[in-house]
Amino acid sequence: MFEKSSAPGCAVVVGAGPPRGIGGALALRFARGNLPVYVVGRTQEKLDETVAAVAEAGGDARSHIMDATAPAEVTGLFDRIDGDGFVPELVAFNVGSNRFKDLLDMSPEFVEGLWRECCFSGFLVGQETLRRMQPLGKGTLIFTGASASMRGKPKFGAFASAKAGLRMFAQAMAREFGPEGIHVAHVVVDGVVDGDRVNKFGGGAGRLYRLSKGSQGSLSTEAIAENYWHLHCQDPTAWTHELDLRPWRESW
Repeated sequence: MFEKSSAPGCAVVVGAGPPRGIGGALALRFARGNLPVYVVGRTQEKLDETVAAVAEAGGDARSHIMDATAPAEVTGLFDRIDGDGFVPELVAFNVGSNRFKDLLDMSPEFVEGLWRECCFSGFLVGQETLRRMQPLGKGTLIFTGASASMRGKPKFGAFASAKAGLRMFAQAMAREFGPEGIHVAHVVVDGVVDGDRVNKFGGGAGRLYRLSKGSQGSLSTEAIAENYWHLHCQDPTAWTHELDLRPWRESW
């Protein structure tokens, strides 16, 4: 059990990536809210871009390389935060990629890999976050989800089951720790996101697909980040647990 601390709060974005992406946009928004931000991911070059973007905007950010599926590395991140003299006030879990395959062609390794990346890692980050927030009796933990968590489609069974598992962990955490003052939220991102991952996919094919959606047909990363910040700032008498985000052009 961790003791109460008077240390200043910080934000943590696990799965940060480059500035033009959900994770990067979250880091920029949280920094604009006067929180030092830890940007966490697997690729130093991408993290360096986001740290530089935050600094250019007048914020404070630092990078941390981590495999979110490795328990010791997740604990190491939060131990570093403690050592730096901060406590996690706002943690956003943004790990996971959408991969598909015909069901009969899915290997056990493919299914388990997606589960570890999209679900198990969320459990690890959530558990360690809650351990640090519980003694304080406050904090915000937000998970990036997907519409796949609520409906499975052909070829997406492994991804959908993993994201559904993450959603259930988020619900269980919210019900267990909400009464202790910790706000746990799950954000369903339903639609094409106007970020690097889509725009660089398939040598430009992803960008063409996004453009085919028309004006305002894809999710703005800045708008997504604004919704996360809104969740963090909500009055505890009216917390949102699940938020569903999609462009106005996207069908239900």
